[in-house]
Amino acid sequence: MATGYHPGELLVQDRADLTGEATFSLGAIGETVPAVAADFLAEQPMIIIGATDRAGRVWATQLTGDPGFLRSPDPRTLVIDALPLPGDPLADLLGAADAPAGTPHAERPVRLGMIAIEPATRRRMRLNGRALPRGGGLHVALDQVIANCPKYLQKREFRILQADEVTAAARTVTSGTALSAAQQRTVREADTFFVATASDRGDADASHRGGNPGFVQVLSPTRLRWPDYVGNAMFLTLGNLTLNPAAGILIPDWSTGSVLHLSGTAHIVWDADERFRVPGAQRLVDFSVTDVREISAASPLRWSDPGYSRFNPPVS
Repeated sequence: MATGYHPGELLVQDRADLTGEATFSLGAIGETVPAVAADFLAEQPMIIIGATDRAGRVWATQLTGDPGFLRSPDPRTLVIDALPLPGDPLADLLGAADAPAGTPHAERPVRLGMIAIEPATRRRMRLNGRALPRGGGLHVALDQVIANCPKYLQKREFRILQADEVTAAARTVTSGTALSAAQQRTVREADTFFVATASDRGDADASHRGGNPGFVQVLSPTRLRWPDYVGNAMFLTLGNLTLNPAAGILIPDWSTGSVLHLSGTAHIVWDADERFRVPGAQRLVDFSVTDVREISAASPLRWSDPGYSRFNPPVS
């Protein structure tokens, strides 16, 4: 994987007629964490991760901790002092690897896609690599470190709940195969979600999508659609989907700490008549839901109301 584009990314770049822009953006993909990026990571209370579970489903989830729980002890390593909590769709995959040597999966790296964002400053960075849980956390050998632009990221400030507040917040886990009416409202009201994908070789990626509330359409309890806005022309997400349609979505509730996990498949809609109906859409992505996991009080973080990005196109 490293710093070059794979065939799926090249195919999308060519079809979008953005090969030149993609070649320029290639300079933002590296293999090491610069010192300024290491400092950025150390300040964050959250990182989004994406991976493929043992059933072949792709999921996105979040890991949280006090600032400092993300560390880059050397330019090719990221240490995350956290693991998914019980009930999280990636808990079994990552937790089992933290077993003594010689047990199944103990030394088998998990291909992980990651994105760290700082909503207050609209900064973000993506990291991809191979993770082994160690000592209650993850040690990730990095393959890609990617600088991202701040477009479509809503401004928010965070606070971390105190211990007594965490105890008082009841945590529940519900699963299904379709979105309930309440979950459909959550999707329609979202201004942010995170999407995880993987290439045909299994290399994982996690990315951010943002817009004004309503930018994600609920076409049915098992079908969503969102616009692909102007970006950096890398097409890391769409390139993966071209080779492997499996995808996972994480929709956070910024005010309650609850999260909605969706897994399924996605494909790109190139039809001009379809995209012209959606302001700002360069392409559309249709997502078919196969698995739903909702977890209340999943995070000790609470975030302020958003300051919407000036780049967000209007929602019709």
